[in-house]
Amino acid sequence: MNDVPWIEIIAALVVAASGGGLIGWLRARTKRSGGTGGTETLEKPETTAGKATSEAEEAGGPASGTVVIREPGDAGAVAEAPPEPEEALREPAVETPAPVAGRLVRLRDRLARSGSPLGARLLEVLSRDSLTEDDWDELEEDLLLADIGAGPTTELLDSLRTRVRVLGVREPSAVRELLREELVALVGADMDRSLHLDPVLVEDGPRVPAVLLVVGVNGTGKTTTVGKLARVLVAEGKSVVLGAADTFRAAAADQLTTWGARVGVETVRSDKAGADPASVAFDAVARGRDDKADVVLVDTAGRLQNKAGLMDELGKIVRVTSKVAAPSEVLLVLDATTGQNGLTQARVFAEVAGVTGIALTKLDGTAKGGIVVQVQRELGVPVKLVGLGEGPDDLAPFDAADFVDGILG
Repeated sequence: MNDVPWIEIIAALVVAASGGGLIGWLRARTKRSGGTGGTETLEKPETTAGKATSEAEEAGGPASGTVVIREPGDAGAVAEAPPEPEEALREPAVETPAPVAGRLVRLRDRLARSGSPLGARLLEVLSRDSLTEDDWDELEEDLLLADIGAGPTTELLDSLRTRVRVLGVREPSAVRELLREELVALVGADMDRSLHLDPVLVEDGPRVPAVLLVVGVNGTGKTTTVGKLARVLVAEGKSVVLGAADTFRAAAADQLTTWGARVGVETVRSDKAGADPASVAFDAVARGRDDKADVVLVDTAGRLQNKAGLMDELGKIVRVTSKVAAPSEVLLVLDATTGQNGLTQARVFAEVAGVTGIALTKLDGTAKGGIVVQVQRELGVPVKLVGLGEGPDDLAPFDAADFVDGILG
């Protein structure tokens, strides 16, 4: 205890309690030469936090939220405070959809690049020097494999037989032109493929939007087609409201909301899973009327467990929305790659929903193009829209001549 007097022990405890610690006490102990009468002077070291604060204030300091810390023997160090919490997620940037004009040109190019087997086979057989019965049987097989259907196939072959025999056509260019004329007639160049989406002026009442119901089995690209169609209408300068009435598929409302947000279109939806589809559809049409929108697109449920349930559901949607505005169009979405299965689905929806047009998806060169002919013959309604691929602007109005040119290459 002679080397360390008791008073120094007390001083050490005081220094430690004030934040100096053992190092601070040792520094204080070495500074004993400044006192009088042999009394040692103990210097209480400044705490780093206190020194940092005073120096920051004197020097003008860094911006608020930054702390300057001075360590003994250090010229200075800066430690930044944690960043401020991030702002709420911003709304997605509004996109400008591609113009509608020229979209079918992309389809024609894709079909040509894919080397459509139907067109190539037909041209190859018809260009032979002489056509035997085996050749005609080969043509029939190719047409049936392309999903054109038995009736249209027979019609096409009968017409080709007559014209080839009478005209004696053998030159490749002449054969191609002959085949093109027959296929365009088969697809139906004279069908009305326009979408009737003009707002309705009610006598002694408000202007109400055109209402387009989109029906189809889940998995055909129905909700995606609604989103792409909204882009088509926005590109044409129309104001649009979306209705997420497919309340039985959990992700459908979120998916449609995302499509709408991309082009600045509002989506009316229910936050409750399994909500009444007719109620959501009614709210969407009412919102379109109040907002003076041009078109309301309603995505309906695509379940097909039983025909009676589907009929009741779609019938209720039509009845309820008609209280505000009756549907102007009922668009059936079909997957072009499903062939006969898609045709069976189409028959059911045509019976219960009063389909006025067809949107054929995945018609990008992988599908058998003959489904266009067969579905039109079966339902008696035209293909009005075709999906060309997976891009957001890969939906286009259907044109018979461009489609046939794509098949023939």
